[in-house]
Amino acid sequence: QVQLEESGGGLVQAGGSLRLSCAGAGRTFSGYGMGWFRQAPGKERAFVARITWSDESTFYADSVKGRFSVFRDIAKNTVYLQMNSLKPEDTARYFCAVRRGMNVPDVAATSYDFWGQGTQVTVSS
Repeated sequence: QVQLEESGGGLVQAGGSLRLSCAGAGRTFSGYGMGWFRQAPGKERAFVARITWSDESTFYADSVKGRFSVFRDIAKNTVYLQMNSLKPEDTARYFCAVRRGMNVPDVAATSYDFWGQGTQVTVSS
């Protein structure tokens, strides 16, 4: 079993930055994939970014490419989402998730096995 805890959300003005953290407990993330998703009120949970723990390969949704970056700290068993140039449309609850399968669609929420409770990000205009 993997427990995940997100932190770092908050209220920020448009153009600002936030860094989200996702700390894991229960086991290391070695061999797994990590994803960040977000969900705005009344909308479905949407893929934001993912990183493969072993080789640090990353992939981003078009809507955040060039503004967000995902990286990990092995020693802390933590994955981060650095969010720059934030826009009001980035407002959502952000979730991190663990994907055990490496041959499943890595942008689909259904491919992920463990989820955190999420952290709220609100961007004011």
